[in-house]
Amino acid sequence: MHLEFFQLIDRITDLNIGAKTIAAEAQVPEKNTIFEGHFPGYPLMPGVLLIETMAQASGWLLIALMKFERMPFLGAVKEAKMRGFVSPGETLKIDASIVHEGSGFAMTSAEISVRGQLRCNATLTFRHIPFPNPDLRGHMDAVARRIGFPQEMILHD
Repeated sequence: MHLEFFQLIDRITDLNIGAKTIAAEAQVPEKNTIFEGHFPGYPLMPGVLLIETMAQASGWLLIALMKFERMPFLGAVKEAKMRGFVSPGETLKIDASIVHEGSGFAMTSAEISVRGQLRCNATLTFRHIPFPNPDLRGHMDAVARRIGFPQEMILHD
């Protein structure tokens, strides 16, 4: 997890195009300046970053389903529930699946667990568009390689 670059997914552990599901992992850093204020003496991963982690995993699922031709952007968060705390050093298991897709939008259901215990879940809505410029596409290609996105799904023009 690279909090300073807002890259919250460390690796994709499973991607099933037929079932429209993804599983990913992220290691919460032991130390980061974000924990200095959230909270002094009792560091916790902010809920908004947990939501963003679920959104990023969902986004990689959508990119795979759209054959790396379109870029999803988080549009709405519905029914986000924080069910337990996440502490520095914990490994997050993120699971997401498609709930609905069509007309340039997609909805996913996502959850984060730690050692088999559910910590949060949400229903997320995305808008997707063609990649707005080649630099963003190149950046996403590089991140995809770093997190273990199946290379055969990275199609080049």
